[in-house]
Amino acid sequence: MPLHVIVGAGAVGSAVARQLADAGEDVRLLTRRGGGPEHARIERVLTDATDAEALARQAKSAVAIYNCAGPAYHRWPTDWPPLVVALVRAAEATGAVLLTTGNLYGYGQVDAPMTEDLPVRPNSVKGQIRAELWAQQLTAHEAGRIRTAEVRGSDFLGANTLSPFSAVVLPKVVAGRRASVPADLDAPHSWTYVGDVARTLIAVAADEKAWGRPWHAPTPPPVSMRELAVRTAKLAGAPAARIARMPAIALRLAGFFTPAAREMVEVQYQLQRPFVVDSSAAEQAFGITPTPTEDALREML
Repeated sequence: MPLHVIVGAGAVGSAVARQLADAGEDVRLLTRRGGGPEHARIERVLTDATDAEALARQAKSAVAIYNCAGPAYHRWPTDWPPLVVALVRAAEATGAVLLTTGNLYGYGQVDAPMTEDLPVRPNSVKGQIRAELWAQQLTAHEAGRIRTAEVRGSDFLGANTLSPFSAVVLPKVVAGRRASVPADLDAPHSWTYVGDVARTLIAVAADEKAWGRPWHAPTPPPVSMRELAVRTAKLAGAPAARIARMPAIALRLAGFFTPAAREMVEVQYQLQRPFVVDSSAAEQAFGITPTPTEDALREML
């Protein structure tokens, strides 16, 4: 069977690995600790993916390399660039198509639903980093050195995902406690199910007509933070959700002690105003229907 190489065993990497393995494909999952889901068709290998030669050896016979890595927020400037350089070199050396899990940061602050043809105008350091890295991949693709595409999603829902909702709101709502989150609680917000990101990555990898561009993973209609908390409480059989808006100063103060909180400040625009993704292009191209938000919440619970 064809070999698929996945870098990273977080929520997305694990979902891609499981879906491919369940479909009878051979998977090699590369991580710094050799972890990941257990499956007869998943080979878990301890590898430093920033080592281009080591990565190329592991992907020698692969048809696709999936970049599902997720460096810590505060390490993006140091950890992302060498990783992408190694991924591009490995893709060039092996001929495997390179698929990257992306996000919406590169568009910056916009006033309408985000589509793939929006100009890249990042208004944050993290957005600039992701935009530059995708530009490197696309340049290599257009020069004929590699074949690549990027699948972008909004904040993730699903097992083992990390977002302001999963980290701050969900645990307290389930416990019947009051949650405080730095967000406009009633602004429409898109939430992408991690399994749909995996399905889209796999579909794009198999379709050469889909290469050379970004795609938005199929995402259901937006739901506000407050409504998401309400639905979670009902599904969990917990008391009615209690949620409050965290003052901006509280997040800044938390940043003195917690790197993740400090890094959230520059991307607050995503939570303080409507943040909506239009995924119709991928839905039509690949026939993927977004997983209902309630199903994603059940998986998290």
